[in-house]
Order: sequence, then structure tokens, then C-alpha cells
Amino acid sequence: MPLHGGRVPAWLYQRMERLSGAIVEVLVEEFGVQGLLGRISDPFWFQSFGAVLGMDWHSSGITTSVMGALKRSINKRSEHLGLYVCGGRGKHSLKTPEELLSVSERFGTDGQALVRSSKLSAKVDNTAIQDGFQLYLHSFLISRNGAWAVVQQGMNTQSRMARRYHWLSSEVKSFIEEPHTSVYGKNIGAFLNLTSRDAGQTRKSILEISSQSPAHMIPEIQKLIMPRHHEVRSSDIDLKRLGTLIGLAYDRGISSFESLLLLRGLGPKTIRSLALVSEIIFGTPVRFSDPARFSFAHGGKDGTPFPVQTSVYDETIDLLQKTVTRARIEHSDKKKALHKLHLIACELEKKFIPKDRLLEFMEKERAESSTFGGRTAGDSKKNTQAHKSTSAQLRIPFGD
Repeated sequence: MPLHGGRVPAWLYQRMERLSGAIVEVLVEEFGVQGLLGRISDPFWFQSFGAVLGMDWHSSGITTSVMGALKRSINKRSEHLGLYVCGGRGKHSLKTPEELLSVSERFGTDGQALVRSSKLSAKVDNTAIQDGFQLYLHSFLISRNGAWAVVQQGMNTQSRMARRYHWLSSEVKSFIEEPHTSVYGKNIGAFLNLTSRDAGQTRKSILEISSQSPAHMIPEIQKLIMPRHHEVRSSDIDLKRLGTLIGLAYDRGISSFESLLLLRGLGPKTIRSLALVSEIIFGTPVRFSDPARFSFAHGGKDGTPFPVQTSVYDETIDLLQKTVTRARIEHSDKKKALHKLHLIACELEKKFIPKDRLLEFMEKERAESSTFGGRTAGDSKKNTQAHKSTSAQLRIPFGD
């Protein structure tokens, strides 16, 4: 993933925290804490999640910003969710052992074992795997029952690229033999990988071969590589899936679906956003092969594929938060509608024939963004022309 400079502006970070918290609550309610940890350990889902939250779709900043937002949103709900996030970027990563011991007392888990797992995961990715990427972020998610996940990221200062490492406790059979669920990055040649299954003899003879350079390539469990180009191109997304969502929002509407009547008052942009959010919650792993598509939920902070449409973002947050609140005390029809929205999109996708009109669609969204509170990281103040997405019902075909 290319390194991007700058900071996430406060107006976006606050929304990221609120939306990520609402999505996490629905995920935990539907699939349990283990279901959430499993998704976080999937690099395709993680990148898609960051794009839905308004981050630049291919940037390394997704990792630091998403984990920062998750730490704030999850830790506020830790007693309710039975989940806590420790560590973070730079100096915050050094506080991980202290935080783990503290939360272990509350959860009744083995704090020393968790500290050991935290230190070993960092040691493996920084020392046992010498791939030219120096760790600068270490986030450790711990559940009340002792299950955990690790997300950490390293930087290569020469290539100005970043690599992400994912761990999931249920998948770790050994810390010294292929413990990752995924290492997110492109092969850059031979490097020292002492966690490879093929390196068993090397580990046994480590003192004898310390002066040598054994070359063991890490298996590419998943091949998710972010390009250096910043713009979203047709080759970066699945046009059939994106076109189906746009067709659902702009062309077909939802009035004919009885189970979705609760969403009828929403405009096409919010329907598109909710459809992508519902996929983040209910979608299967195969649905996240093109993370760039999820940047069309709200836009990106650098204006790609279009400026973040804050009024659409706020409307999505509002509906999700109401869904979560009602689900705590009663059966939520809105949650059923959110799930149904994803199922309908999948069904429409089967017969959808896409046309590559991506540039036309992005130009339209950019032109309309100011009307919907469109903002980028470089904006100094909020666009005063923003209003609810329900007011625009513009129609643009994206396929047949």
C-alpha cells in the first residue's frame, strides 16, 4: 500500500468513529465477537471497511486510521461488547502490555499469556520475518473469552510502501510456523522468513547459520496489492457489482419491496451507501475482492472517487445507530431491512450486464458533491450548501 502523508481531518474522524461503532455493534449481535475478529483478520474485508468509512481506498493510512477509530468506538462499548482494543501507532504500541494487563483484570483472562502473544506477534513480524518493513503500528484486540486478533503494519522507507500483517488466535497453531491469516503485500524478492514451514531445519540450526542468508519465500495466502495510482479505475473494481448497487439506488428504487418500506424515504445516494454498509456486515469473503468499490459509499477524503458526501454519511450513521438502539430492546425491522437490501442487491447482480461508464458516473458525483456537503482533507470549513440526500433523485443508468 502506498504511504500517504497528512492527517485525517476531525470532521471525518468523528464520523468514522460513529459509523464504525454502529457497524461493530450490528456485527457482534449477528455473528458474535469471533465473527468480528475473523473479519478484521481478513485483509480484503479490512480494506473494504476502511473505504466505506471514507478513507483513501488504496492508502496505507487505512490501517492506522481505522484501528484508531475502532479503538475509540469499541473501548467506549467494551463492557457491552466484551471486546477491547489495545496498542496503536508509534508510542501507543508500547503501552500494549500495560493495557492488556488492565483489561485482563476486568475480563478475567490470562493477562500474562496475552502479553506474551502480543510480544511474540510483534517479534515475528519485525525479526523472524526480515522483509524490509519496519513495524510502526501494533493493535491487539482482545475478547472477554480470551480470543484475540492482531493487526500490525510495517513501512519500507526506500519504496515508500507499507505492508500489513493479520493474526487471529484461533488460527495460530504455532508462533514460529506460518501463524498469520494474511500478510498483505507484494513479493519484493527473497527475504528471511523464519516462520515458513520450510524453515523448520533453519530454526533448529539458527546459531549455526546466523551468518548466512537463507531465502524462504512466505506463501502468498492472499494477493491483495494496492496500486500506486491514486485515481479509481475500472480495472480496480467489479463493474457488475458496483453497477448493480447504482442500478438499485437510481433506477429501480425500493418501493416495490415490501420488506424495505422503512427505507423508502431515503434518497439514492443513501441507499447506495447503506447497500455497501450492509455488504460489509452481511457479505461473504468473496464479496471483498475489489475494496475500491466500497469507496463509492461516501467518497474519499482526498476527493477520490469523489469528495466525502457528509450529509449522506450522517444519514447512514443515523439510521444505523437507530437500528442498533432498537435492536437492544426489541426486534429491529430496520436491521431486517438492511439485511434484505444486501440480499436484493446480490439477486439483481445475477442478471445485471454492466457498461463501463465509470468516468461519467464519477464526474456526476463530483459535480453533485457540494450539494451533499462534499469535503476533502484539504477543506478549511464545512460546505454550507449541504442538505439531506433525500432531495436528489437523479437517475443515471449503469447497465441493463
